Amino acid sequence: MDALIPMLKSYPGATVLVFALLFRVIHRLLQRLPVPKLVKQNELTIWKWRNLSVSIVHSLLTGTWALTCVLVWPETLRNIHSYHTPLSYLLVCVSTGYFVNDAADIILTGNGRGSWEFLIHHVCVISCFLYALYTQLYVAGAVIALFVEVNSVTLHLRLLLKLAGAQSSSLYYYNKFTNIFTYVTFRLSTQFYLTWYLVTNYSWLDNGTYFLISMIVMNVMILIYFYRLLRTDFFSSRKSSVVQNGTHNNSRNFLTD
Repeated sequence: MDALIPMLKSYPGATVLVFALLFRVIHRLLQRLPVPKLVKQNELTIWKWRNLSVSIVHSLLTGTWALTCVLVWPETLRNIHSYHTPLSYLLVCVSTGYFVNDAADIILTGNGRGSWEFLIHHVCVISCFLYALYTQLYVAGAVIALFVEVNSVTLHLRLLLKLAGAQSSSLYYYNKFTNIFTYVTFRLSTQFYLTWYLVTNYSWLDNGTYFLISMIVMNVMILIYFYRLLRTDFFSSRKSSVVQNGTHNNSRNFLTD
């Protein structure tokens, strides 16, 4: 590890591309796993299933990794601007690689128009993470931002279950409550903590304006998603049979499903 990290810091761009390719390999390997019959009915649902499968692997890995970094090195929470460890730097490299791979997957498969909000999110994340990797500043902030991946596990599971037509299952029922809990605890709370840090320390932070604008954009997006999630899972008058597989149209507006 001591020999690896200096090399990664010397070539952060190349490192990110390597991890992006590794996630592409994972994508290929996951294609060998069986897919529910309901998912096989069209190309869009097959793509969604495969894309979400890679996403849940990333969430399980990086969400656990981010929490571990903060538990082992609590200074991560206090010194967001300049503190980092070799493992936290490596974590940001891995996660940036995933977001590059996912953005490429959306664009190259022709789903860019229907997934514009995801692309905006990915651009914000990739640019902020790359800044952290090249300058070695805000690495701790990137680690904290990855707390949201704990919620992403339940969020992706929810969507996989909908694609499989399992909305009436016990697993879906319990997951929707867990999903709301983790959304508030790990997604909303994380975003608001980082926003508070940027606002209260804005006067001396490097490129604070850019990071604050990026954070505000993502805050607006996650609040809209939260509203859609509550509306769909708890206040929707539509029966699940009306919207089969959670697919409304040929777009990737997962969180409206």
